[in-house]
Amino acid sequence: MTTRNFNFSAGPAALPESVLRQAQEEMLSLPGVGASVLEISHRSPAFIQIAEAAEANLRSLLSIPDDYTVLFLQGGSRLQFSMVPMNLRAAGQSADYLLTGSWSKNALSEAKKGGDTSVAFTAAETNFDRLPKTGDLKLHPNAAYVHYTSNETIQGVQFKAEPEVGGLPLVCDASSEFMYRPLDISKYGLLYACAQKNAGAAGLTVVILRKELLDRSPSDLPGYLSYKTHADANSMWNTPPTFAIYILKLITEWLKNDIGGLTKMHEQNQRKAAMLYDVVDANADFYQGHAQKDCRSLMNVTFRLPSDDLTAKFVTEAKERRLTDLKGHRSVGGIRASIYNAMPVAGVESLRDFMVEFAKKN
Repeated sequence: MTTRNFNFSAGPAALPESVLRQAQEEMLSLPGVGASVLEISHRSPAFIQIAEAAEANLRSLLSIPDDYTVLFLQGGSRLQFSMVPMNLRAAGQSADYLLTGSWSKNALSEAKKGGDTSVAFTAAETNFDRLPKTGDLKLHPNAAYVHYTSNETIQGVQFKAEPEVGGLPLVCDASSEFMYRPLDISKYGLLYACAQKNAGAAGLTVVILRKELLDRSPSDLPGYLSYKTHADANSMWNTPPTFAIYILKLITEWLKNDIGGLTKMHEQNQRKAAMLYDVVDANADFYQGHAQKDCRSLMNVTFRLPSDDLTAKFVTEAKERRLTDLKGHRSVGGIRASIYNAMPVAGVESLRDFMVEFAKKN
């Protein structure tokens, strides 16, 4: 099969076709190695070179300062929901959480299991269709950090700038927007992202952590749960997810060489999202967006149709045009079009044209 769908899955998500082709070409044998990346030791010179290149590319793309460490871990965001409070929250301290959707709720749920937490903001009363405005945050005076989810895949809301938290360490789950635009990493104490949205294959979690925070890791933590353990071992305390790190290296090369960097990527993402939101706004009696306009995500476009029957019809007819994985999450309903970095402009144009036609017909 040579024809590919336009895959709007929320994750694991679409990958750049050029990355897939390079991985295919090198699958049997890495150049000069004589074996697949799936077969070589994580301590071999060939793989060490891959891991170092992946980190160097990340540091270049995101301008990561020298006083930050980059870790390649496993377990996805789910494990980070536990590791963050275990490492950063001392006994007697609380931790502040901004609740803006399903994933920030999940993060809070795990943090509650090991200590005190405080909700600094919640949009639950409006089914998470908005984000905090200046002055909305109620920060706890004894908070060890402030945690937020920068893009909520289910509700389709996204922060356009970091929340103001004073001098508290800012912790960010950036899983569903990682590398979609430039960031000022110095504003963060810790930023983490599972890879399967914008950074490659499932199985890898990237953690970017201010080095001074490593001293907070308790010495009695189980080895894998300690950031300091992983930092001291250069992410090699256990066998890392080697194939996913290899794909991350290819993704970062694609962003640098094919796209031209994160500023160019952000411009393209803005254009793609505008195509779909313009159709939603022009057909407001038919398509109803979930997120408030000033909170809309560039990664996950969420909207509802007048009825469940029309929603089902939309999904079915879209699939006939090879526009797949558009059904919204059950907690929100409707349609969710995930248009991460690798979704080509042609795919968004095809969905836009289908949306216009579907609204006219129905």
